[in-house]
Amino acid sequence: MDTILSKLKLNRIKVALIENDRTNKDLALHLNKTEATVSRWCTNEMQPSIETLYAISKYLKVDIRELLVSTAK
Repeated sequence: MDTILSKLKLNRIKVALIENDRTNKDLALHLNKTEATVSRWCTNEMQPSIETLYAISKYLKVDIRELLVSTAK
């Protein structure tokens, strides 16, 4: 199951960073995380916790829902 989930695009962090003219490095520094960790979030290899997703939404000044890929069609 982890393999299946790791191949799904679950978050839009990379898109939100671009839309807000921010880089992976900016986010990593703000959250005190490594650039490698942020990169894995941006490529959907790994997902941040809900708490971290909340912190990202506050940093980028976006609704947390904008960081997730919608399940509605």
